Amino acid sequence: MSEESKTPIAAPVKKQRPPRQPMPEQSPRRRATNFLEVPRGYTPEMAIVEATRCLQCKKPQCVLGCPVNIDIPGFVGLIAEGKFEAAAAKLKEQTALPAVCGRVCPQETQCEAQCILGKKFEPVAVGRLERFVADYVRVRQLEPPPQRAPATGKKIAVIGAGPAGITVAGDLARLGHKVVVFEALHLPGGVLMYGIPEFRLPKEIVLYEINNLRGMGVEILTDYVIGKTETVTQLIEEEGFDAVFIGSGAGLPMFLGIPGENAIGVYSANEFLTRINLMKAYEFPRYATSPPLAKHVITVGGGNVAMDSARSALRLGARSTVVYRRSRQEMPARAEEVHHAEEEGVVFNLLTNPVRILTDDRNRCVGMECLRMQLGEPDSSGRRRPVPVEGSNFVIEADAVVISIGNSPNPLIPQTSPQLKTSKWGTLVVDEKTMATSVPGVFAGGDVVSGAATVISAMGQAKIAARSIHEYVMGKATASPA
Repeated sequence: MSEESKTPIAAPVKKQRPPRQPMPEQSPRRRATNFLEVPRGYTPEMAIVEATRCLQCKKPQCVLGCPVNIDIPGFVGLIAEGKFEAAAAKLKEQTALPAVCGRVCPQETQCEAQCILGKKFEPVAVGRLERFVADYVRVRQLEPPPQRAPATGKKIAVIGAGPAGITVAGDLARLGHKVVVFEALHLPGGVLMYGIPEFRLPKEIVLYEINNLRGMGVEILTDYVIGKTETVTQLIEEEGFDAVFIGSGAGLPMFLGIPGENAIGVYSANEFLTRINLMKAYEFPRYATSPPLAKHVITVGGGNVAMDSARSALRLGARSTVVYRRSRQEMPARAEEVHHAEEEGVVFNLLTNPVRILTDDRNRCVGMECLRMQLGEPDSSGRRRPVPVEGSNFVIEADAVVISIGNSPNPLIPQTSPQLKTSKWGTLVVDEKTMATSVPGVFAGGDVVSGAATVISAMGQAKIAARSIHEYVMGKATASPA
């Protein structure tokens, strides 16, 4: 046997992929006292390392998990090559709000949940990379002006300047249509402005995207309440709009229906967060819009809005407690938001259900009577149903309560346009393939159709609606009524 044949053959060395890159963020102690953004974002070097983790699958399941079908391997691969501007352009092919979605969308249950790498290791941090590249071009003013098709002469009304309305307006403007957006509040942005706190979504990012819309020729009218100033029918018959998109959201808060809920110091999460976010109550006394400053705030609920309320209360100087009737496992809030709240000092009273609000002789909130719960069999949502533990009543002292148990669409538009078909939950009924309502030429999407959901799901419906509206007004097809 030759010497060569005796030499052992070395096994091929497998390329070791780097671990998922952690996101730099403010320390819990520091951030609990300010409204500055918690995560700091990736550096270019960190983004490139994270992007190299992507397997560049031939059949990327992550794209199927994205409601707007972003070419995830495409933009991630460009980041890995250091081509950040090209990556941003690739993102903008499918999403109007990458800097927003990179911050607030639940990637862990959507695109990242489908990541093949995540089967054995941690998934690629798609959301963090989306945020990085969107911030990179925005801060450096590198984003090219959007390309617009020649003017079509068609005019479309968009009701609501939230995620759905912004998406529809942008897509239709690029197709050459004249778009007018009607926003009920004094600033556009919808839930991005009034609902999500500054420490999760800086408002300068939302305003940047709004200005991009204006740069495309989109007209935005604020303080304009459709259903009061004009009706949907009037927009078509009197104002000459060729089509209407309704993206008015779900801004009508739900309440518990317990005694004492009308006490002074009890707020819906909508009012509480609107005062803080849209009306800058966190800069009190510069802006005299703050709720009466409380010593102890109880937030009722377990979703992302509840986490936003509880964490905001903490930053206003109060002790902050979350009361939720199920266990942590059933909480619909993102795990990251719950983790951040706990780090900052929010106290969680789980398996706890409110019974009544306690008041003093001036009808001011002084506490909440609660009942301990235990989990029974799953209900229609798939989560285990909370069952009261008899005789377990106890009291939590507090001088403010925030109710955060969900929202439904404001009934103003359906009431003033009764020909619009609605569901038993007050949402607009649409053809899911086209987002067409029961009224020809009127389309809808977002929370007004689905009920309170995510930013990205609203954008996904809006993109379907934009395609349908374009076909409708150009006479290529007639969208079938719902």
